Amino acid sequence: MPDLLPLIDSFGRLHNNLRISVTDRCNIRCFYCMPAEDVQFMDRAELLTFEEIERFVRVAVPLGINKLRLTGGEPLVRRELHKLVAILAAIPGVEDIGLTTNGILLAEQAEALYAAGLRRINVSLDALTPEAFKKFTRRNGFEQVLEGIKAAQRVGFDLVKINAVSVRGMTEEEIIPFGHFARDTGAEVRFIEYMPLDADNAWERGKVLFAHEIIERLSNEIMPLIPEGATDRNAPATDFVFADGIGRIGFIASISQPFCLSCNRIRITADGKLRNCLFSLDETDLRPLLREAGSDDAIAAAIRTSVAAKKEGHEINTARFIQPDRPMYSIGG
Repeated sequence: MPDLLPLIDSFGRLHNNLRISVTDRCNIRCFYCMPAEDVQFMDRAELLTFEEIERFVRVAVPLGINKLRLTGGEPLVRRELHKLVAILAAIPGVEDIGLTTNGILLAEQAEALYAAGLRRINVSLDALTPEAFKKFTRRNGFEQVLEGIKAAQRVGFDLVKINAVSVRGMTEEEIIPFGHFARDTGAEVRFIEYMPLDADNAWERGKVLFAHEIIERLSNEIMPLIPEGATDRNAPATDFVFADGIGRIGFIASISQPFCLSCNRIRITADGKLRNCLFSLDETDLRPLLREAGSDDAIAAAIRTSVAAKKEGHEINTARFIQPDRPMYSIGG
């Protein structure tokens, strides 16, 4: 039997949140994540099967993991993803399952995902016009994303969150439209500071549009944003609401206000590599254990070793920072 002590690292952080990448494939090409063309995807035989993912989660849950999020690439390009959701939702101890998607295939899958037990959805959307959308994604699909958001709300998903990456010199004109979008649709818009996980290694600190600048613009041009009181201390976002109570806005300020010291996440890539940090330079290959009949004890021990080795923070704001070799689409968002 695996040791059932909680997953606490050397800095006292308790880990209960697992992000599961189900594929590195994607149907758009966002510049901050993927190359525009000639992307080398993993062979499908390298991806963990649904059964292997289920086994990993069944080992992780007794160690304290109770929150799951499915990511990619674009997770909805993985065939019959709703079946994996149903499998995971049935595991005793799993309390919450979320999904991060670009939304292009969401309209056609929202109902099946909801019926399978999914209750939280984050939709990545960086612009609110077809022209700007194509500039970011280097593909079409804006209208499909809007239809996907509407479908998710219609079938009964809890608060739909919109993830918008903020890049200086590119997204300033999107700030106010997104503020009105939050007020008009009931979705929560979350601005995410541009992070160094792009495939082209073009990130520079000067390209980061900081959260405090966005707060100032929204407060001046729409109305003041008021910080929300009781929020999850482990959540990456800081949440605000407009002064009249209409419209929720969140900020993930990974660069200007790192939240590393309250991080409660581990992640497994689509090919079975366990990572204790999004920016980690090291990872543990669990696929052989999952695929070749490794024991549950061995899998649990590997999870514990990975968590124990977790560093204090990502060090983006220091000269010591080294960008991971894997870009975002290969790690899992």
